[in-house]
Amino acid sequence: MAVKSQKTVGFESAMAELEKIVADMEAGKLSLEDSLTAYKRGAELLSFCRSKLEDAQQQVSVLENGMLKDFSAIGEAVQSTQTGSGQG
Repeated sequence: MAVKSQKTVGFESAMAELEKIVADMEAGKLSLEDSLTAYKRGAELLSFCRSKLEDAQQQVSVLENGMLKDFSAIGEAVQSTQTGSGQG
């Protein structure tokens, strides 16, 4: 298996490539050399994905002025408002 050594375009494509690498390694489809190359690429992809997730978390934190909100509580409040306003 030839492992890609190009730059990753986005989070989703990195995750898809990482999932394929893991599946190939678990299936035993790779030679020793290809396994080592795939492991190295997988480590790069994992680092990239973690970085993207940390960036997204920081952006959400900034957008919320450092106070992350409980989305389940927000959803319940919206739902109760919608059901309450429909009656009248």
